[in-house]
Formats: sequence, structure tokens, C-alpha cells
Amino acid sequence: MSETRLSFKEMCARFDVTPRTLRYYEYIELLTPEREGRSRFYGPKEIARMTLILRGRKFGFALEEIRQWLLIYEHEGTEAQMRAWIELADRQLVELAEQKSQIEETIDELKALRDETRSSVG
Repeated sequence: MSETRLSFKEMCARFDVTPRTLRYYEYIELLTPEREGRSRFYGPKEIARMTLILRGRKFGFALEEIRQWLLIYEHEGTEAQMRAWIELADRQLVELAEQKSQIEETIDELKALRDETRSSVG
């Protein structure tokens, strides 16, 4: 039974990221692929990490926050990582709610200005 290993190109395709993004994630040590000569291969651990990285980005977390969170698992284990995740999630939920409020306010202002302009050209 062989374990899943993806090449650099396969990793980019699977996660729909650019080569530049993947290289950057390696540069900032979010990912550490196996190297064979000039080739890079990503095993199950790196594939799982990439899934978590992209999920974290989707939720609006900074790459440094994601990196620190991933390090907790390596140094302190799953339970500590999950406790840290809850803290990060709570903080991010507050931030997203604030952003949502600001966006709704901006939408209301834009609609009002549009309606005011529409009525003046009449």
C-alpha cells in the first residue's frame, strides 16, 4: 500500500494555487515537502497542512496566525491546538461581524446616494 505523494505541479492543481503561492508557503515554513534532487513531493502530512492553511485563509486568518497554530500541534499536541483554535475562531468571529456591519453600512449609504441621485435626474 503506497501512501499518497503529490508532485509540485499536482499539489498546485489539487489545491488550485499558483506555483508562487506554494513556493511562498514553503519559504515561510508552512510546508516542508520531501526533496529528491530538484523535485518536491508532498505526503499526507503536507496535504493535510495545505488543507488547513487554505481553510484558515478562507476564514480570514493571517498566515502567521496559521503558522503559529500549526506549530502548537507539533510542540503541544492536538488538545492544545484545539484550545488555541477556539480562541482564534472566537477572535475572528468578532472581526468578521465588525466587517459585515461596516459592509452593510456602506451598502446602505451607497443605495441612499444612488436613490438620491436617481430622483434628482428624474
